[in-house]
Amino acid sequence: MKVMRIVSNTGTADLDKAAAFCGGILGLEMLMDHGWFQTYGSGESMTVQVSLGAQGGSGTAVPDLFMEVDDLEAALARFEGAGVPLEYGPVSEPWGVRRFYVRDPFGKLINILQHE
Repeated sequence: MKVMRIVSNTGTADLDKAAAFCGGILGLEMLMDHGWFQTYGSGESMTVQVSLGAQGGSGTAVPDLFMEVDDLEAALARFEGAGVPLEYGPVSEPWGVRRFYVRDPFGKLINILQHE
């Protein structure tokens, strides 16, 4: 057996908030819209990973999602511009990433990171 795709699902009754967060702030494109279920993504090729942890590093909570970006400062500016409060960081960690945590509109903790 070969795992072909992993999709993270978040339950919400407010798909407009999902569009503002995923499409607006993160800049992902809507790949599917059934009216009651939306999928956002990009054309980028991504590595399939599933992570498990007792903590998120540096004593932080384990984030629900990790999102690696190519320009952390640009991502930070987008979240700050949208008024999304930071839960942690930005900080350069001893294991070679610079990152910050935010919550999506549905309460999921997201680790936005860039390898240094």
